[in-house]
Amino acid sequence: MTHPTDASPGSARAVYPGTFDPFTPGHLDVVDRARRMFDQVTVLVAVNGGKRPSGTTVARAEGIRGLLPAGWANVAVAAWHGLTADYCRLNGCGIIIRGVRNSTDFSHECELAAMNEALGVTTLFLPARPELATTSSTAVRALRA
Repeated sequence: MTHPTDASPGSARAVYPGTFDPFTPGHLDVVDRARRMFDQVTVLVAVNGGKRPSGTTVARAEGIRGLLPAGWANVAVAAWHGLTADYCRLNGCGIIIRGVRNSTDFSHECELAAMNEALGVTTLFLPARPELATTSSTAVRALRA
């Protein structure tokens, strides 16, 4: 019997979590690459206690839905308040996708990946494309201010 979170690329459900405030071209690129590797990808709009997003998780999720191309039938968007690993267990997702732009991101993401692995969910890192590596949600928000 296969456990719902036992999965491998090409035959699995994956989750791409983040606050996505705002959703950047780099985020869209990660979703595009992930949707080609997995049967189903859920963009999981989450709460991060260390951040003060400009809108609710539901509002940010709705905004992201409007940015996704219509042909991306295997991509869903969901709002979530809780641990990503809990969402994964409840929804049969075996992989957490994380984009990394630089060594600072990688170091931080490795800590989260270790925690999620201990909770039974594997993390797959997707490096940012060079032309998108300098864009962050924080920088975009600063430019808007």
